[in-house]
Amino acid sequence: MRIDKLIANEGYGSRKEVKHLLKSGQVLVNGEAIKQAKMHVDPERDEITVMGQVIDYQEFIYLMMNKPPGVVSATEDHRDETVIDLIDPSFQVKEPFPVGRLDKDTEGLLILTNDGKLAHQLLSPKKNVGKTYFAEIEGVVGKEDIETFNKGVSLDDGYETKPAQLTILTTDATTSAIEVVISEGKYHQVKRMFEAVGKRVTYLKRMKMGSLSLDQQLELGEYRELTKEELDYLKGLHG
Repeated sequence: MRIDKLIANEGYGSRKEVKHLLKSGQVLVNGEAIKQAKMHVDPERDEITVMGQVIDYQEFIYLMMNKPPGVVSATEDHRDETVIDLIDPSFQVKEPFPVGRLDKDTEGLLILTNDGKLAHQLLSPKKNVGKTYFAEIEGVVGKEDIETFNKGVSLDDGYETKPAQLTILTTDATTSAIEVVISEGKYHQVKRMFEAVGKRVTYLKRMKMGSLSLDQQLELGEYRELTKEELDYLKGLHG
């Protein structure tokens, strides 16, 4: 990998600023000053220091976020704040993107990474990764809804969803709290599934992807890197 690209990826400035660092002898590879921007290094084997700081190079980053409402699941947006805007510039320079989408007003578990291969695997319909949501519903959810969801729901555009597992947590005369597991990610899918049975979602939060649960310590808008165990689990998912 080119030394100038590696240093830029680590957040040490623009290409012009990186060239200045190199020319001023502040970049050392295995103890020797390197001034050629196009020199190739192996970040796994070479010791690279910039201004006396050793670079611990990470090609890929994997973040878990508790997405807040009002923020869009995109890398950029001209009108709204994005999930990328919420993360530190040291992560932003790695150019991560959200794995799948959560609607603007939906909260909860969102994975951010720059590992395209892993993202593709997690989103592939063949992998059948179940996504668990908690929702508050305007309307009484009953046994017939469980049966309908279990068969698959016909949406407003005629699309037949895959079977979904619906669990009623609480219900009273006008509202219900439920948990639903779906294995697809159609546009506004959970909301449209409930609309198809005459009910309205008033609050929606994604709790899990497969068996990976949202860290309950994360406040809305907070994020952290995945643990090794969590990452190994996601990499090991298969349908």
